Amino acid sequence: MSHKEVVIGAVVAVLSVLDLAPIIEGSNARESLLNSADLARHVEAWGYHRYWMAEHHNMTGIASAATAVALAYIGSQTKTIRIGAGGIMLPNHAPLIAAEQFGTLAALYPNRIDLGLGRAPGTDGATLRALRRTYDSADAFPADVQELLGYLADPKPNQQIKAVPGSGSNVPVWLLGSSLFGAQLAAQLGLPYAFASHFAPDYLHLAIEAYITNFKPSPYLEKPYIAAALNVFAADTEQAAKRLKSSMQLQFMALRQGNPGPLPAPLDNIEDKVDPMALAAANHALKYSATGTAEQVHQYMRDFKKATGVNELILTCHAYDHKERLRSFDIAKDCRFDEPDKG
Repeated sequence: MSHKEVVIGAVVAVLSVLDLAPIIEGSNARESLLNSADLARHVEAWGYHRYWMAEHHNMTGIASAATAVALAYIGSQTKTIRIGAGGIMLPNHAPLIAAEQFGTLAALYPNRIDLGLGRAPGTDGATLRALRRTYDSADAFPADVQELLGYLADPKPNQQIKAVPGSGSNVPVWLLGSSLFGAQLAAQLGLPYAFASHFAPDYLHLAIEAYITNFKPSPYLEKPYIAAALNVFAADTEQAAKRLKSSMQLQFMALRQGNPGPLPAPLDNIEDKVDPMALAAANHALKYSATGTAEQVHQYMRDFKKATGVNELILTCHAYDHKERLRSFDIAKDCRFDEPDKG
């Protein structure tokens, strides 16, 4: 097998990576992007199927705002792994521009590019206005998706506007979501669907059900295909894994309090050092997190796969120490989904 997959009966479990390109305290975007390239090279060598980056704006702890530009760099540093956006927030862009950007990537890196589309702004209200969009921009999302699909498809006779590059590239388009809206639209259009369960757990099972129930075969996809994102904090000891996770817990707490910033250094025994209500809210957002030793993380991944029935797990590790982040993905890659459940 050319990528990380394990057969479970007739089901294939695919492992992929979402890199949130963390900027840590005391560091900068350059170091973050260099680390992203290093991560991409490692996960490619380890057999992961995809490497995705996400669009965020005015986030001093995330370096992937210019997602297509960052992916061009990642593509130059890798050879075989699929690379793409998980995702591009389409209301921030004219569909033609998105088609040209990802058509350019497809021209540079043939048969390796994915385009995941989201409806949220990926930022705060003030930045939304700086992006020259309004809150009702998302209302056009279904039409914008179909316009974008048209630009990436084979050109029609007498088609007046073409994406160059992009036209005829047929870059695979995914819809992303954290509620039922994206699931229903993906089902209606017959597109693959990815759920953002790594930070928005509440509608995971309902969205999967809505997608499968309403799916219509299309030229893009014959049957439903679902990916779900999962935080992975894996280390050689359970205590080290919990410490690894604490940076993301702290960052979520700061974000919820209106103080977004770089990824903070980790803490031991975080529950003894922060407000318990704030920590509880962060833990709810990070509900779907595989945390612990190899055995604990692998069992969690198997349980998550069994409970959701998704085709693909997209793993993310927003960690302070780059070497520990690599170690987390290294441990996760060895999960065997054909092993019997324990306990």
